[in-house]
Amino acid sequence: MTVWIAIILGLVQGLAEFLPISSSGHLLLVQNIFGISNGGMFFTVLLHLGTLAAVLVVYRKIIIDMLIHPMKHKFHWIWLIAATLVTVVIALALKKLDILDAAESGRALGFCFIITAILLVICDLLRKRFDGKCTIPEMKWYHAAFIGFMQGIAPFPGISRSGATITAATACKLSREEAAQFSFLLSIPAIVGGAVLEIPEAIKEGITIGALPCIVGVIVAAVSGYFAVKFMIRLITKRSLTGFAVYTFILGVFVLLDQYVLHLNNWNF
Repeated sequence: MTVWIAIILGLVQGLAEFLPISSSGHLLLVQNIFGISNGGMFFTVLLHLGTLAAVLVVYRKIIIDMLIHPMKHKFHWIWLIAATLVTVVIALALKKLDILDAAESGRALGFCFIITAILLVICDLLRKRFDGKCTIPEMKWYHAAFIGFMQGIAPFPGISRSGATITAATACKLSREEAAQFSFLLSIPAIVGGAVLEIPEAIKEGITIGALPCIVGVIVAAVSGYFAVKFMIRLITKRSLTGFAVYTFILGVFVLLDQYVLHLNNWNF
C-alpha cells in the first residue's frame, strides 16, 4: 500500500463513517478496486480508531461532563448502555450464524447500499410526518432497544450505521439535535467494540502494511472524520437526507450491475 492509497482510504473512512453512506461498504469497494487484501483488516481497524478520535474531539464537552457528573447524565448512560447491549447481542448472533462473513465478502454490497437509501428516505418521510421533540432523558427502554437493534445490522457493508441509528432515533420521535447526539455518542462503544473484536483476526491475517501509510491513513481519517461529524450535525438539524439516499441507491444499482452483468471490476468472492 502506498501513502496515496492510504490517504484515499483514510478520507473514505473519515467521511463515510459519519455521513449516511456506509464506511464499511465504501472501504470494501475501494479496497477491491485497488486490490488490497493482505493486511487490509488491520488497516481498517486503525482507520476506525482514527474516526473514534474525531467523535471524541467533537463531543468532548458532553463526554467530559458525563464522566465528571455521571448522575447528572444518568439517562445518557442508561440508554447508551442499553442500546449497546442490544447491538452486541445482534452482532454476536449474526456472527454465530456466519451471516456477517458472507456479507463482508461483498456479495450483498449492492443490496445493502440500496437498503441504506431506503432507510434515508424513511427518515425524511418521518420528519415530514411529525416534528420530534423527545430528548434523550425522555427516551423509553424500547427506544434504546430499537436504536441498538438498528445499529446491530450496520456491520453489513453497505448499510450505514449513522443512517440506521438516526432513522431509528427519528422514528422514536427524538428531536433532530438529540438524534444526532445519541447516534454519534453511540458510535463510540461501537467503534471500540468492533476494533477489539477485529484485532485478533487482523493480527492472524497478518500486518504487511508499512508504518508510514498506517500513520498517514489514521491522521487523514481523524481529520476528515472531524469535519464530517460537524457537517452531519448541521445537515441533520437543518437539511434533508434525500441527496445521500439518491447517491447510495445509484451506487447500489451500479455495484449490482458490475457484479452480475458488466464485470468491470474483479470482485473477490
